[in-house]
Amino acid sequence: MSRVLLIEDDPAVREGLELALTRHGHRVRAVESGEEGLERLRTDLPDVVVLDLMLPGMDGFEVCRRIRAAREIPIIMLTARGDDMDVVAGLEAGADDYVVKPVQPRVLEARIRAVLRRIGRDQAELERYGDLTIDRAGLVVANRGVPVSLPPTELRLLLELSGTPGRVHSRQQLLESVWEHGYFGDSRLVDACVQRLRAKIEDDSAAPVYVQTVRGFGYRFGPV
Repeated sequence: MSRVLLIEDDPAVREGLELALTRHGHRVRAVESGEEGLERLRTDLPDVVVLDLMLPGMDGFEVCRRIRAAREIPIIMLTARGDDMDVVAGLEAGADDYVVKPVQPRVLEARIRAVLRRIGRDQAELERYGDLTIDRAGLVVANRGVPVSLPPTELRLLLELSGTPGRVHSRQQLLESVWEHGYFGDSRLVDACVQRLRAKIEDDSAAPVYVQTVRGFGYRFGPV
């Protein structure tokens, strides 16, 4: 049974999602503010956070940044339909995925299960690429011997790309393999995650050595 922290200020949405996710076997803690959510994060140790962006007081963007600064926990944000700027800002703040309102509980539940599956997949052995080492069994990444803290989606993206060095992956392929999104996946998820990953493993994210862009196609890992 996975533990879900739901941060949503709308009582009807909060109660509906709490009931639906509980019926699907999740243990849900639902709160109405970002401040309460951060407090619960310290005491409840959830497996995943579902976060509304438009919260009173401390908004969801700031909550997301604070969660990401303290914990490497999956964050799925809830955003209003058509708010492209909100989506981009939320991804840049550190969210792993998003669901558009009005939220379909089955869609949210599928996204939760997908992000939890990504964390639990079996991995293999230690790999070295220049100054970067990847321990697939222990899910540990280090640069020049210093551990690099990566949230689950960034780690999964790195593992996916480094699994086939030199191979070009399209954004759609990465959406299907990393996010488990089908035809309607949003390529902004990939681009935002790549930017965050580069900032942590590259010496110069403007001239990446590990996660390289292949214009008009997608991304590849190396060759280093």
